[in-house]
Amino acid sequence: MRNTAKITTAVLAAGALTLGLSACGADSSSTDGPLIVAASPVPHAEILNYVKDNLAEKEGLDLQVKEFTDYVTPNTATQDGSVGANYFQNKPYLDDFNKKNGTDIVPVVTVHLEPLGLYSHKVKKADDLKSGATVAIPNDTVNEARALKLLATDGLITLKAGVGNEATPSDIAKNPKNLKFKELEAAQTPRSLDDVDAAVVNGNYAIESDLKPSKDALVLESPENNPYGNFLAVKKGNEDDPRVKKLAKLLTSPEVKKFVQDKYAGSVLASF
Repeated sequence: MRNTAKITTAVLAAGALTLGLSACGADSSSTDGPLIVAASPVPHAEILNYVKDNLAEKEGLDLQVKEFTDYVTPNTATQDGSVGANYFQNKPYLDDFNKKNGTDIVPVVTVHLEPLGLYSHKVKKADDLKSGATVAIPNDTVNEARALKLLATDGLITLKAGVGNEATPSDIAKNPKNLKFKELEAAQTPRSLDDVDAAVVNGNYAIESDLKPSKDALVLESPENNPYGNFLAVKKGNEDDPRVKKLAKLLTSPEVKKFVQDKYAGSVLASF
């Protein structure tokens, strides 16, 4: 039921976006027009807007940035051609999305990592969580598994052997603190911090909520060998679009690396 509601919302939103872009005369399928990129507001749209304002003109790239606050519509809009590319997701999430929705979206270039973190307004250390504490976690398949892996890495829980990117609370083998889990849409996890004992929050939503992952997280993902880097993605077949190639080059430039380092101070890490 949860998935049905999310898919229905995404379809409606994607339809509205398509109508809106059509009304404006935008044609994301033409390699001669602007490249419209769907992105989460922070840090993806901020990085894209830096490229737009400082680098794109020199490369002859007409870049337009469309912001979305969910993790579904950017892919549906990319699949139906409402936008030419998107920048918001990691490979495990995209693989799961393509499998469940019959889409054929592919990564172009990995740009950055947003470490997933455990946050709390009620305790200063993860070990201070009391028995029976409630922890909010993202409810989409990949980020839920990622959140549980983070808790397992810190020893708060133990997952069953062989659990992959589809782990759920039912795959917990040991739960010494008898933690309870509240599954929420990823964007809602930071907003739940006053209502739960702790929450696992995606990096972009943490930053949007004025949390500093490098300082505020009780537990934070390590960037070492991390498969969750965020990348520019397109519908399969559009990888050779000259506009996409220009944007991929700019997103992995020394200027963008410096921008990420200066602006996010370790809360977002360049992956190139």
